Amino acid sequence: MAHNAPLSRNIQSGKWGNSQLPGRGRHHKKAVRYGRARDATTAARGAIVASGYLEVQPGLLLSLSPGRRTYRMARAVALVSLLVFISMVPFAKVRLAQLPSFIPTYESALILNDLMTSALLFGQFAITRSRAMLALASGYLFTATAAIGHLLSFPGLFAPGGLLGAGPQSTAWIYMFWHAGFPLFVMAYAVLKVREDQEPDRFAAGTLKRRTTVLIIPAVLGAAGACVALATAGQDWLPAIMVANRYTSIMWMVAGATWCFCVVALAVLWRSKPHLTLDIWLMVVLCVWICDVALSAVFNGGRYDLGFYAGRIFGLMGASFILLLLLIENSVLHSRLAAARTELKRLAANDPLTGIASRHTFESGLSEAWQRGAHAGSPLSSLMIEIDGFKDFNDRYGQFQGDQCLIAVAQCLAKHVRRDGDLVARHGNGTFAMLLQDTDLPAAEKIAQRLREAVAALAIPHMRSAVAGHVTVSVGVASGWGQEGVLPQVLIKAADGALDEARGGGGDGVVGVVVRRRLVRGVVTA
Repeated sequence: MAHNAPLSRNIQSGKWGNSQLPGRGRHHKKAVRYGRARDATTAARGAIVASGYLEVQPGLLLSLSPGRRTYRMARAVALVSLLVFISMVPFAKVRLAQLPSFIPTYESALILNDLMTSALLFGQFAITRSRAMLALASGYLFTATAAIGHLLSFPGLFAPGGLLGAGPQSTAWIYMFWHAGFPLFVMAYAVLKVREDQEPDRFAAGTLKRRTTVLIIPAVLGAAGACVALATAGQDWLPAIMVANRYTSIMWMVAGATWCFCVVALAVLWRSKPHLTLDIWLMVVLCVWICDVALSAVFNGGRYDLGFYAGRIFGLMGASFILLLLLIENSVLHSRLAAARTELKRLAANDPLTGIASRHTFESGLSEAWQRGAHAGSPLSSLMIEIDGFKDFNDRYGQFQGDQCLIAVAQCLAKHVRRDGDLVARHGNGTFAMLLQDTDLPAAEKIAQRLREAVAALAIPHMRSAVAGHVTVSVGVASGWGQEGVLPQVLIKAADGALDEARGGGGDGVVGVVVRRRLVRGVVTA
């Protein structure tokens, strides 16, 4: 056998031999399968990162590129909305019964939707620090605030002429300010999103001053309040667009201008490519918003006709889209977080290279078994198993073959763990630990002897071994009974001491001790 020939393993036969070059033997592919175990931690972390929770820059679902399913769903919703809109246009001026409960019910739901959407978007802004997200969150806050003013000033709800000093034109003008303002925020979102993509250094998250962020919410509330104040306290400065419950001719111009704002916002958002999932659904919202304005203020004749009711139902539906998406996103992200935590627990419980239990898992299992033994009075044994001359093995054959050796020995040891509660774990570099419950010293020594023989039977070549020409192990066995007030580490310490004696005896041997008595029960060598 050439001393400089790299080592490879025949996985099917369990025999070890030499090949001309590392990875060139006919069994290389199967050996690499085991070698890939060393990357288990990296692979698992990659899977967790893909979930969006361990990324340095978090990628939220609405910020991802839309897939075909998203496009199909968005087209379907937009098409259905358009068909319903077209079917209602001819009947928009048909007078219907006045429903006093409709406006408070509709606007309460609308305000709640917009406030929740705004809060969730501000939450996403807190994560992404995106100016575009801040603009959109502000837009929903603006609409919620304006809707509150519209509700309070609506005649006949809280007062015959409405609250806030409202007049006959107030609610109509608040409605126009409200429906013209939201498209402006959407346009700001679209422009800022493109700027952030084109100038990432200038628009980086850290460049947005905290003072500016803090002032945004009061500024938006102030803008919405100013619109409400203009429509109420300053109503004399505005042209009349309502006579009783019917629209004047000026209303068509004001409503047409508001409708044009929505169309322009849709065009600007369409041009802000590449589109995100959020962009696609915002386009659907704007399409529904256009139908809302058209039915409520362009094609109808006034309050309480079909267009009045249908347009507001369209508006409520449009306000719900982004909220539903955000709630779905939160649910998905929470499920991914749970999956990530489960994966991290699995990684912590198992050694990524060998696949057997980790040292932490072994120590936890030992503590639990020690406590059970203290109450039940049953014996407990711990085995410390070390590959003889493993450092020399690594120096001679290299890190890759050293990993293959660890995997082979770990699998060999794991085959001898047959009872529930027993455990084998990787304890260090070239060292393994085994926990045997309800096992006294003689039984544990027999198991240790079988382990020693099984590892020797692998016939893994070890030309630098001082014991034999193949890989061997030394085993320290410690047995005892759990005791209240005594730490279970005494069992590990005793097994370590027994392992030192086995190594001192030349290796390839088993030494057993009973905890507290410090009595060497026997030395078994090959």
